[in-house]
Amino acid sequence: MKPSRFTSTALLAALTTLSPLLGVGVSESSAAAAATVICNRYCDGRDPALSAQDRVPVTAGVSSRSVALHFDDAGAMGWASIDDGAPGDRVWLDRSMNGGRTWEAGSRLGETSVPSGWRGWRTQMYNVDDWNTQGVGALRACGQPAGGAIACTPWARTTWNAGSRSTAAATALMMSFDRDSKLFGGNGWWTGANALTAIIDNIRISGMRSYAYAIADTYEKNIASQGGQFRNEYLDDTGWWGLAWIAAYDLTGDRRYLDTARADADHMYANWNGTCGGGVRWSTNGNYKNAITNELFLQLTSALHNRIPGDTMYLEQAKREWAWFRNSGMINGDRLINDGLGDNCANNGQPTWTYNQGVILGALTEFHRATGDPGLLTTARGLADASTVRLQTEGVLREPGEGDNCTGDGPSFKGAYVRGLGTLNRQLSDRPYAAALTRWANSAYDRNRNALDQYGPHWSGGSTTIGYGCQQSVLDLLNAATG
Repeated sequence: MKPSRFTSTALLAALTTLSPLLGVGVSESSAAAAATVICNRYCDGRDPALSAQDRVPVTAGVSSRSVALHFDDAGAMGWASIDDGAPGDRVWLDRSMNGGRTWEAGSRLGETSVPSGWRGWRTQMYNVDDWNTQGVGALRACGQPAGGAIACTPWARTTWNAGSRSTAAATALMMSFDRDSKLFGGNGWWTGANALTAIIDNIRISGMRSYAYAIADTYEKNIASQGGQFRNEYLDDTGWWGLAWIAAYDLTGDRRYLDTARADADHMYANWNGTCGGGVRWSTNGNYKNAITNELFLQLTSALHNRIPGDTMYLEQAKREWAWFRNSGMINGDRLINDGLGDNCANNGQPTWTYNQGVILGALTEFHRATGDPGLLTTARGLADASTVRLQTEGVLREPGEGDNCTGDGPSFKGAYVRGLGTLNRQLSDRPYAAALTRWANSAYDRNRNALDQYGPHWSGGSTTIGYGCQQSVLDLLNAATG
């Protein structure tokens, strides 16, 4: 009886010994030989017989064959096998460094074929990540019956840097960090600031510092971009970056990040004008006064006051902002915040986007720390009570008009909401929103996650479309539920 499965170390060793005699190398393939060899703890091409572990997270079927992806989590390597096949069947690995969007063209890592007299075979082991070049990777196993169609497993990775829900989500988000532009998604600007903030928060909460390099890399590569110091014509973009550098300063103590946050706040305040009685305008090309820009300004100026000894300037700006905002009319009768003010300086009735409900919570919490005014937390709690009830569908947070994709601005909104809600929740002694945050996190984890710990847009389940905006939002959620 010929063996068809390779689950024991002894059998793996036997296959390695037999392969030269059979004239079939377990890593035969000119394409594989041409692929870049990666060395981490071990180098590509390691014998699976040396692995003390065999975890199979994903499989695929084709023409009665079973294709499996195997992992040695301790070594952060994987291999592929094909089972219940026939001589001539092919098996190999694909490796991706961007979450499965593309993979090493033509490499077919470890490509090999089932030898005569056997029903199954397997590749050598290959690294998932390239730690030397900041490559955060994924593998999939592929197989092809002789003359037949190709089938591949879903993408997956080892538990390296993925030992918890939040660190796994952070690792999946880092697959979208472009190693050339040093921005998420290749060119994400304000959404990239939010993604970086989520990574920084995860470092603080989880203690896993593997991706701390993204902070300095982003800063140094992009400090001179657009208007310099992470400023541009959109004042909300500037506010997001200012808060990202506050988070970076808190984590690292590096003064340059605080200095840039100050430059961002100063740029925003330079765009405060008298339209509708005050407030920071949304863009330098108009006078639209919207909620998110002014909420960000309140949080940023409060944060700067709390971090600059002897400051009075930023505190006075924060006080001026809150006095204007709370009377602006953007907070409606349901204690939800609409998008902004119309030409008549009245609430424009536009959607109550989740991020408008969340940033104000973080802002009021930071402003409370600056002033010691307990009434600010009472106000924040009233707003949070309203939004956690009114923006849920079947017990799970849902964006107004939530779509089925992860592109554009909207997928980042819920992350900003739960980040602010988590900040307020940690400030309140009774942790009133912990149950909701945990419920939403459990739902997303159970209903809208793939084998690579990538998440879709609907935390209650549905579309499995992925992208860094959705991933950032769920990382913010897992951070808030944990921290």
